Amino acid sequence: MLGAIAGDVIGSPYEFDSIKTTSFPLFGPRSEFTDDTVLTCAVAETLLDGGDYATAFRRWGRRYPNVGWGGRGSAMRVGPVGWACATVEDVLAEAERTALPTHDHPEGIKGAQATALAVFLARTGAGKEAIREEIAGRFGYDLGRTVDSIRPTYGFDETCQRTVPEALVAFLDSTGFEHALRLAVSLGGDSDTLACITGSVAEAFYGGVPAGIAEETRRRLSPDLLGIVDRFAARFGKHDR
Repeated sequence: MLGAIAGDVIGSPYEFDSIKTTSFPLFGPRSEFTDDTVLTCAVAETLLDGGDYATAFRRWGRRYPNVGWGGRGSAMRVGPVGWACATVEDVLAEAERTALPTHDHPEGIKGAQATALAVFLARTGAGKEAIREEIAGRFGYDLGRTVDSIRPTYGFDETCQRTVPEALVAFLDSTGFEHALRLAVSLGGDSDTLACITGSVAEAFYGGVPAGIAEETRRRLSPDLLGIVDRFAARFGKHDR
C-alpha cells in the first residue's frame, strides 16, 4: 500500500496546479499526504483489525480534518484490498464493501472493484496485457488508449469513470514504478488521486516501491499512519525493495 501513498504524496502539489509533463521534482516542500492516504490507511486498518468501513472512515476523518477532503474517490483508497484478499470473488466483494459507505453509485463501486482487481492481478503475476483485457472486459473501460493520447484534452475530474481508466493507462504505459507515477501526474487533473491509483497497481506489478521514494514518502507520514503501513506490510506483503 506504500505505492498508493507515494503516488498521493508525489501528486499532491499538482492537484490544483496541473502540469502536462513527466519532468518535475518528485518531492518538494508542498509534497504531503492527503485524504487519499488517510482513507487508504482506514481501509488497511479495517482489513487488519475488523470492524466496518464507515466507522473507520469517520474515525480517521476526525483525526485528520485538514487534508483536503474531496467528495468523491472510492478507487483511491481501495488498494489494500488487492493485497489482503485471496480470490477474485473476494476482491470484488470486499472492494464493494469499501465503496458503499460513501459511493453507493454503480460507477463508484465499479471504480473500486477495477482498481482492487488490478492490484490483485498484478501481485499474483498477471502480465500487463492480461490485466488490460480483464479490466476492460469486465468493467467496460477503454484501456486501449495511451497517456500521450489522453493528456492534451484531459482535465480535473474526480469521478471514477474519468479517473480509474486514465490511472490504469498510466500504469500500463509505464516502464517502472517511478515512470508510472510521472505519467499519472503528467495527465493533469486530480493528480494525487490519479497517482495514488496508479501507484497502488505499479507497486504490486513492479515488486515494491524503490527505496529512495519509499524513504521520502515515509518521512512525510505521521506515526499512526506509518504504524498502519508497517503492520499491513508485515501481514500482507512487502512495501519496498
